Parts: sequence; structure tokens; C-alpha cells
Amino acid sequence: MAFVDWEIKGPELSSCNCDWGCPCQFNALPTHGDCQAAVAIQIDEGHFGDTNLDGLRFAAVFKWPGAVHEGDGQVLPIVDARASDAQKEAILKIMSGEETEPGSTIFNVFATTYTKVHEPIFADIDFEANMKARKGKFNIKNIVKALFNPITNAVTGEEQSVSVRLPNGFEYREAEYASSTVETEGPIVMKWDNSHAHFAQIHMGTNGVMG
Repeated sequence: MAFVDWEIKGPELSSCNCDWGCPCQFNALPTHGDCQAAVAIQIDEGHFGDTNLDGLRFAAVFKWPGAVHEGDGQVLPIVDARASDAQKEAILKIMSGEETEPGSTIFNVFATTYTKVHEPIFADIDFEANMKARKGKFNIKNIVKALFNPITNAVTGEEQSVSVRLPNGFEYREAEYASSTVETEGPIVMKWDNSHAHFAQIHMGTNGVMG
């Protein structure tokens, strides 16, 4: 099967309700038995076929009653309101995993676990990411507020730098782990404090993660 040629590069802010580190990253079960997540990506450079995606952002809110691989999940796709109709369609296609080699990206893998895909929302996405400082945020009015800070030592209060490499990962090759505080509204309601987060430089395309 021939897929559309696409590629995106840029920073990702990812958060979930698991403890720092997130067992799911290491093929273990989620901390609290279920999986909830909120993620945003800024496309510094990207295209979908002939459609340029430079400078656009997208996000998603996810919820599963158990581990991701057990399915019965739901997702709310959110696309930058600044995007043209063609760009919106392109980003939604990427997020759906349809135009991707099976099993090669997080979009394609996650898509196999949903039983409900909510109608996409087109909105302004406030996004800031400083991977080196492990600080960032993304806000989408009336949908999600996500704040990212470094993990701190419980005894000394010092900020901790924790990086993880996944050479064969379907989301990233290397990420800096952090802490997240998240609250959502709308069709998927969630809330957590001081839970897992990671910063990564995403680079992926039709055939999977590229760096």
C-alpha cells in the first residue's frame, strides 16, 4: 500500500496520570490501572504531501479505562485554528495514523486502541517548551491547561535531570522526563498534579521515527 509522504519535526510536551517515569514507557502497566494523557506538538518543519505544515501546532487528550494496549480508549484531536482547510485535513490524517506504516508511529499504534474519536476541535494552542530547563506549558481555552516543571528531589528540593533513550521507540528516540499538572474540560475530563511528563524533539514521518 502506498502512503502519502509526510514528515514533522518539532518539540513535544507529553503528560499523563502515571507516576514520574510512566511504567508504560517500559512495557509495564500504568501506575493507577488506567491511562490518561494530554499531549501537544509544535511543528517547526513539516509537510503532508505538498501541504506545508511549518509553524502549526496540534494536541490531543486521551483516556483509556485500563492500559493502552487493552483498548476501549477515546481521543479528542485538537488542531491549530490558524491552519488552512488543507492543513487541518493533513494534520488530522497524521494524527489518525492512516497514512503511516503500521506500527511505526505513536499515532498509528494508538489509533488501534480507540473505540471513540471525538469530533476534532480547531482552537488557538498556547505552547511553550524549554527542554533544557524542563519547563513548559500548553493551554487550550475551555479544553486543557497543562503545566510542566522539573522533577525535584524530595529531600533537598533540587531539580533533577532525567533523560531516557528508546532506540526503537515509536514516539521518540530520547526524552527529558519532568513533572506535569493538568486539568481538562469538555468531552474528556481529567485532573492530576505532579505526575509524569516528558519533553522530546519529535522527528517522524510516513515510515516511522527518524531521529
